[in-house]
Amino acid sequence: MNSAKSKPLGLLIFPDFQLLDAAGPIAAFEIAGRLAHGGYALTIISATGGDIASSSGVPMRSASFDGTAIFDTLIVAGGDGTQQAALDPLVTAFVRHAAASAQRVASVCSGSFILAEAGLLDGKRATTHWSRTAQFAKRYPKIRLEPDRIFTRDGSIWTSAGITAGIDLCLALIAEDLGEPIARRTAQQLVVYRQRPGGQSQFSALLDIERPDGRFGPLLGWARERLTENLTVEKLAEQAAMSPRNFARRFQSETGITPARAIERLRIEVARDFVENTTDTIDQIATRAGFGDAERMRCAFVRAFGQPPQALRRTARA
Repeated sequence: MNSAKSKPLGLLIFPDFQLLDAAGPIAAFEIAGRLAHGGYALTIISATGGDIASSSGVPMRSASFDGTAIFDTLIVAGGDGTQQAALDPLVTAFVRHAAASAQRVASVCSGSFILAEAGLLDGKRATTHWSRTAQFAKRYPKIRLEPDRIFTRDGSIWTSAGITAGIDLCLALIAEDLGEPIARRTAQQLVVYRQRPGGQSQFSALLDIERPDGRFGPLLGWARERLTENLTVEKLAEQAAMSPRNFARRFQSETGITPARAIERLRIEVARDFVENTTDTIDQIATRAGFGDAERMRCAFVRAFGQPPQALRRTARA
């Protein structure tokens, strides 16, 4: 990947970074560059340079910050060390400096916290690892968090969900740079989906709020049995024996999503099962899942999965 036309990429790591957050993108760009006969020149960077230990203890060699380096794309890893790195003024200052000249800035997993602390995500859409969404939403209210997305793009800023979602994001970057055929061949080499079906909810189980011992687990169990009803905040609050205002505030504070979005995701979960495992029409499924009409369900699927119900049905049947 030393072609004169290679795009310079910077991958930022820090102590206790998640190894796969870095290794996944490295592998994706290495394969894509090889297939394209020169596509990327990747540099691993850190505040101090040298060997940086990941959370597993396995180190990765890095170069120190260079104020003269200009990257086409800056990618920020995530992991256990994110919280400390996000509070390091040297790290956030470097990210802001590098972002000023970069064509794109991206984060993997909880690396979004570093972008947020650098002020790059204010007013933008973003995602992060499902286990960090409540914390992220509370800490950064100016950011439009989309907790179920595998990755998001808002202008030149890209963010991805937990760990392996960094590969999904990088495949999208590769498609933009080198074309869809190279991205597909890269995915084939990695033995992963080019476009993974589903969002984070399939892994996070509604961000773990449906646990029987969770505060709102019983309420959501009750709601799941009544998805065809009009489940307003007032109705949910009444069932939870709380005032509507207090209920809405506490629910979002503890789960990272609004009651309306939680109900939508319950409906999506039920509808997706019908879409993939029955021959019911899309209109019939929309009614059974409580969406009311097919267009409303289609919009919900696009928000959650990045594709309409018919696309998920084709993938399931294939």
